[in-house]
Amino acid sequence: MENKLRIGIIGLGTVGCGVVKVLSKMDDVEIICAAVKNTAKKREVELNCITDNPFDIANNPNIDVVVEVAGGCAMLDVLKAAIQNKKHIVTANKELLARHGAELFDLAREHNRVILYEAAVAGGIPIILPIKTSLSANKFNSVAGILNGTTNYILTKMDEENLSYEDCLLKAQQLGFAETDPTGDVEGFDAMYKIAILANIVFGKRIDVNKIYKEGITKISALDIRYANELGYKIKLIAQAKKVDNDALDIRVHPMLVSKERPISEIKNATNAVLLNGFPVDKVMFVGPGAGEFPTASSVVGDILCIKSEIEKCGEILPMTTCHHSEYANQIDIEDTKNCYYLCIKAKNEPGEIGKIGFECGRHAINISCIIQKEAMDDGSATVIVITGECLEKDINTMISNLESDGITKVVNKIRVM
Repeated sequence: MENKLRIGIIGLGTVGCGVVKVLSKMDDVEIICAAVKNTAKKREVELNCITDNPFDIANNPNIDVVVEVAGGCAMLDVLKAAIQNKKHIVTANKELLARHGAELFDLAREHNRVILYEAAVAGGIPIILPIKTSLSANKFNSVAGILNGTTNYILTKMDEENLSYEDCLLKAQQLGFAETDPTGDVEGFDAMYKIAILANIVFGKRIDVNKIYKEGITKISALDIRYANELGYKIKLIAQAKKVDNDALDIRVHPMLVSKERPISEIKNATNAVLLNGFPVDKVMFVGPGAGEFPTASSVVGDILCIKSEIEKCGEILPMTTCHHSEYANQIDIEDTKNCYYLCIKAKNEPGEIGKIGFECGRHAINISCIIQKEAMDDGSATVIVITGECLEKDINTMISNLESDGITKVVNKIRVM
């Protein structure tokens, strides 16, 4: 390409500044302008043109590619305008793609533009293009992973340092791994958006993000971590999508007990991992940094260079990246899923209580794989840990409701087993 590829950037936060730093070392790419909320704010990078109106980027005829790293859904109309103005899009915005991807991809196809988003799912881990190219021969049964570095860091520190959730969250905030308002991470929103995008690619169906079951890590206690370890498990926030009967999809995000024999159980701190299961590849796992200035910038700039390498070669660039499907997936409700369960139960420290738990499980055809009474408390209660066999979510919930009906027995936590 004789002329430089001309870039407009929306957002100069951590990732945006990282992108500028990487692009500044390249002679064949030129940053024309950047849009930010506050033009007076001091930043690590300097640009000749900065505006507080993102439509200045979308409407600038001298820009070939719009790089959107601002986050959230506020940029929807801006990106639509950019596509209508014949600009390609590179974005790291998982929420925007998960909620409005169908509209954006339809518009991009109409205007013969591409939207690349490698950075939106797993930071610096290359996963989207490998699925569409190297792994395109596969029929996948499932995709699952640790897709949020903040929650994985918190759970790792709870495990290794025997600290409470609250203490580890504060530590994560002090180190910059967690936001001042951590809701998007610890309540599972971030991982939910990412698994929606992955499921869309892996199964070739559009995903309704509002139908994804989501549960965060705020109820996980240091005792749960300890008991899981004793039973041979680690607790991880897992996002997963898998095929079930009649090609329906079971898509959800929640904590899970993961056997220590599974490699994904050893993914620590802010590292991410994506596990794919299909034919003929069987199982393959991608591991790497899921966030951060330069890991995410690596994926963003990689997408920019993909566009640059193709932009003058043919009328339709990177056709494998175009979204051609329009059918929405049949997503099953969490109540209809099948799982094994870890139950942490507070019961009276009296003869017959374990039998009562066993009786209630038997009434609902729930097998017990393991049942252990732990320490007794001064208030006359004891902790009982149960691992069940596979059963329907609706059945375990009914069993728990019946078990708690006397107002004495309490299921303190219910965690699914991977």
